Amino acid sequence: MLQGKIALITGGGTGIGRAIALMLARSGVNIAINYSRSEEEALKTSREVEGLGVRCLTYKANVSQDVEIRAMISQVVADFGKLDILVNNAGMTHFVEHADLEGMKEEYWDDIMGVNVKGLFFCCRAVSAELKKNRGCIVNIASIAGLTGLGSSIAYSASKAAGISITKSLARVMAPEVRVNAVAPGIVQTRWVEGKEDHIAHLAAGTPLGRVAGPEDIAEVVYSLIANAGFVTGQTIVVDGGNFI
Repeated sequence: MLQGKIALITGGGTGIGRAIALMLARSGVNIAINYSRSEEEALKTSREVEGLGVRCLTYKANVSQDVEIRAMISQVVADFGKLDILVNNAGMTHFVEHADLEGMKEEYWDDIMGVNVKGLFFCCRAVSAELKKNRGCIVNIASIAGLTGLGSSIAYSASKAAGISITKSLARVMAPEVRVNAVAPGIVQTRWVEGKEDHIAHLAAGTPLGRVAGPEDIAEVVYSLIANAGFVTGQTIVVDGGNFI
């Protein structure tokens, strides 16, 4: 079903993005990996993907910059001949305690909103015509923080709530040709939470399934929305082991 499709994954070299790339590649999807700083990791993931028998190319672009996104999308289509799937996985945060209102600096807001909100929209807009032509789909990686108001900072939570709202808006305006959905993970065992073992253990203990997610847990749901959910659009799927019920 997915054999020969082309997928662009922003922030695809590490963590959740890497897991999604490998899972799609196992179904015969050719992969374009976007990165901004993690070139070494992106190239390593690219080699892993190619080891599964599909094509994989890497593209450096800052998703908060519209001109860079448009140039990247044009190059992806030129290199692969088309584009069918977009996974907006790139994201960033600054860790600021919610009670520390003065610590939530203006530049932090700009950084977080630039990548998590503007970047998500810029990518969707840039692929819109191509995905409509190919009846493709988009999956945005949101966060449970966008639903609970908790998370690494107030700005991060707000940015993920905005991403969920954008998902709903785009599902309407890009239909019927393109489905647009979001996945909202809880805490995921990636480099973002390295050194926070006590926090992870606390969250795992309060989760019905008794653990936090790995990147593959999120990738499975993203894959399902791409491959097996042809009548689902505008939805946000929570993947947190039942912690937010």
